[in-house]
Amino acid sequence: MSNDRIDLYTSIVPNRRQLIIQEMKYYAFIHYGVNTFTNREWGSGKEKESVFNPKKQDAEQWCRAIKDAGMKGVILTCKHHDGFCLWQTKTTEHSIKNSPYKNGKGDVVKEVSDACKKYGLKFGVYLSPWDRNAKCYGTPAYNDFYIQQLTELLTNYGEIFMLWLDGACGAKADGQPVQKYDFERIWDTAVKLQPNIVMSGCAPDVRWIGNESGKTRESEWNVVPKFQYDQQNFAVNCQDSDDMKKFQKRCIDVMLPDMGSREFLSKFDEFMWYPAEVDVSIRTGWFYHPLQSLTLKSLNHLMKIYYNSVGNNSLMLLNIPPDKNGLFAKKDVKRLQEMGFWLKKEEELMISNCETELSDGGFTVTVKFPRQSVDRIHLAEDTTKSQRVERFSIYAEGKKVFSGTVIGFSRIAVFEPVETDTLTVKIEQCRKEPYINKALPVATGAYRVK
Repeated sequence: MSNDRIDLYTSIVPNRRQLIIQEMKYYAFIHYGVNTFTNREWGSGKEKESVFNPKKQDAEQWCRAIKDAGMKGVILTCKHHDGFCLWQTKTTEHSIKNSPYKNGKGDVVKEVSDACKKYGLKFGVYLSPWDRNAKCYGTPAYNDFYIQQLTELLTNYGEIFMLWLDGACGAKADGQPVQKYDFERIWDTAVKLQPNIVMSGCAPDVRWIGNESGKTRESEWNVVPKFQYDQQNFAVNCQDSDDMKKFQKRCIDVMLPDMGSREFLSKFDEFMWYPAEVDVSIRTGWFYHPLQSLTLKSLNHLMKIYYNSVGNNSLMLLNIPPDKNGLFAKKDVKRLQEMGFWLKKEEELMISNCETELSDGGFTVTVKFPRQSVDRIHLAEDTTKSQRVERFSIYAEGKKVFSGTVIGFSRIAVFEPVETDTLTVKIEQCRKEPYINKALPVATGAYRVK
């Protein structure tokens, strides 16, 4: 491969907003609304506002549990596909102002925003583009309607760290015309009102991983071909082969097993920085369903997802649904506390008093520390210099203990415990020279995924 191509790949770096979210790594989703009370995942848009009536709602309980889990922020479904708004909007009567909650004076968005401030969490909003209640949906007027809702959310609740844009739409099944969303206007409005906002989903900053099960690719690349963000498939201005055309017609590019190898990128001319986000629910459903209490994921399952996302150059977005009382279930809170305890123990056992030496032009990273048993190491590249490492191995006591592919902004390499005073990271394939800015071993004693 020519040096010009490698130079092109390594010229792609994260924007300022992407650097912010890469530091956060792990944050929460809260699916809450009329579906909570109707036991559905997708509401019809015809629900009576009176159905929304939590008796003990406590946003502080949510944020305490999320903080205890070690997460850094919260994204609330301010409006799901049913169109019911959890704030005092001027755009529609299908909102909390016509519910019995606090005699129509409640504002869940404000309550969560305030609770986030109290517990040191960042606050984000989910605003569904698909709206099954709005009469103007399917017409050009809906784009103005949506922008007005977005403007209310991004101007009345302080700093917003993320706008989450869902691509789900069943308008055809409803007999509705499919709305042509003005995504460019949405993105421009968001950044104008909130300069530090990160946009995820059908958006330019963070891409959907392609599943809701917590799985990532073996090699999760940040540098990918230029995307059509709204459709989550590659833009057409590439060197198309017949196969690429088929992929674009199916709009399944986000599902591809390889999105960033040299071989794959060779088919394209334009590229972008587009980190992946793993969105997964703590239970089977996104909204609370009483009969799904037995589907609560085990601690080991959730931590496996954590190591497979945060530990594999991706972001983790974990959903916790409040129940009809407006509370997280006790079992869910306990599970979040267990996750936080696990992560805190790992942080406590991280060896910070180590010496790091670079050799072979930076291709060998030697980490020295007081002799002890270790079983993992946290690695990260300086992504302001792009993502470069393609394959690496870790050695201890003269033996290879781990082999991997990409590192990116966050990699946790876990191996069998070994007593040593030195770990050597050998970068075996790289796009030009590497830039490693973190190599922190963890002493044995932290929990291990089984």
